[in-house]
Amino acid sequence: MPVTSTTPSKTATPAEGAASRKGGLPHGGRRKREFTTRRGLAIAAYLAPAALFVAVFTYYPMVAGGQMAFRNWKLTDLTDTSWVGLKNFGDVFADPAWGTVLGNTAVWVVGSIVPQLVIGFALALWLRRRFVLRGLYQALIFFPWAISGFLIGILFRWMFNSEFGVVNDLLQKAGLIDEPIAWLADPDTAMVAVLVANVWYGVTFFAIMILAALQSVPDELYEAAALDGAGKARTLFRITIPSIRTTLALTVLLRVIWIFNFPDLIFGMTGGGPNNETHIVTTWMIKITQQGDYGRASALGLLVVAALLVFAVFFLMATREKKGARQ
Repeated sequence: MPVTSTTPSKTATPAEGAASRKGGLPHGGRRKREFTTRRGLAIAAYLAPAALFVAVFTYYPMVAGGQMAFRNWKLTDLTDTSWVGLKNFGDVFADPAWGTVLGNTAVWVVGSIVPQLVIGFALALWLRRRFVLRGLYQALIFFPWAISGFLIGILFRWMFNSEFGVVNDLLQKAGLIDEPIAWLADPDTAMVAVLVANVWYGVTFFAIMILAALQSVPDELYEAAALDGAGKARTLFRITIPSIRTTLALTVLLRVIWIFNFPDLIFGMTGGGPNNETHIVTTWMIKITQQGDYGRASALGLLVVAALLVFAVFFLMATREKKGARQ
């Protein structure tokens, strides 16, 4: 015969449960640690070295360089660093090369972004398919992104050399030109040469980003489109592009910021020449710095920062829209 216990079971009241949670473990089985002054000082001590490093090597140079834009700061005469207000900005706008540099910057950004986007998109669509040695092709396509932009510029400078460059040699063998072209010495062809180099260098970034986005598009969408009789063009514009449009927008905005602030390749190929025909805003700023006019160079640097902040605002707005869509 089973024995039944007559001891009444004790049920905790809500007040007792709350008291036990205050004195013991809260829900989840973890003890809640109160924030004390000692813990706050410990956290601050851990963060102090990093904060000091950033303040000394990032924010202080920014403030020091920014105030130079409003002073007569020239390396040839450091005895007079008086306050000149907006004079340096006026000198930048009044320089005869300003219009050429600004136009070159627009051509540099637009002429690089459009081919990079189109070619990178095509490569991403091709790499999304399954075929033999696909991993090898991906490695070869992604390889240029691991090389320094300045080294890429030096490489293409030799390739576009008018005497023994491989570009002229290939064009002559193909019958497209009769005599070598001085690509980097001719104002009409110098910008074309640096754009070709930058397109080759930046296609990789678009291919990586777009390929990653394409991996998240469900195959069921393409199967349904095929059953409905949709062609390749309709599938591209009705399924592929709408599915990754946020990634495309973010990639384009981010790449615009990088290209706008990317003097490495131009310095490696032409140094801004000939006759300022390949100078963009950032390379021109470096040239002014080399001439010792730190005040005018700092003013131009603040203009660059302002332009990049505009692009950053659009970038953050697009990122916020992406997060909202996910939620």
